[in-house]
Amino acid sequence: MRIIGGKNQRRQIIAPGKLPVRPTTDMAKEALFNILNNHFDFEEIEVLDLFAGTGNISYEFASRGAKNVISVDINSHCVQFIRQTAEKLDFNKLKAVRADVFHFLGICKLSFDIVFADPPYDLGRINEIPSRVFDASILKSGGWLVVEHGEEVKFNEHPLFYESRRYGKVRFSFFKQP
Repeated sequence: MRIIGGKNQRRQIIAPGKLPVRPTTDMAKEALFNILNNHFDFEEIEVLDLFAGTGNISYEFASRGAKNVISVDINSHCVQFIRQTAEKLDFNKLKAVRADVFHFLGICKLSFDIVFADPPYDLGRINEIPSRVFDASILKSGGWLVVEHGEEVKFNEHPLFYESRRYGKVRFSFFKQP
């Protein structure tokens, strides 16, 4: 995987093979950040990356100068890798937290401009994510939730659903906090 924008643009990151992850493809990630770039000043935002895995998305936000990035994953090896990579790349505003995402959402007292969630595609509770994020009141007014998921998942019935975009087999569903 590589960082596609910001101060660490083109930097390759090699994740250990033992991590149970499926990083967002560079094509999908580039499309996502083109969309976000048209709506947010990256140097002014705070970001929560749920199911962070390798930290792929977190590094993109940190490379672009986000004020604060919190990466949450339950796997201790993933969290350790994110911490080591953040230190190596001098991303001092990126913090990795080892926690179950649903538990974290229940106790988080911070607020964010963007919440990105990339759960395992076979997660049985994927449809709960938007409601859990909005019920936690962690998105600032005008903030966005972006959920990466497979083709079989549909969120268009959610009251705060905005749109869905497809890039190959990857879908991003966007939700907006009023």
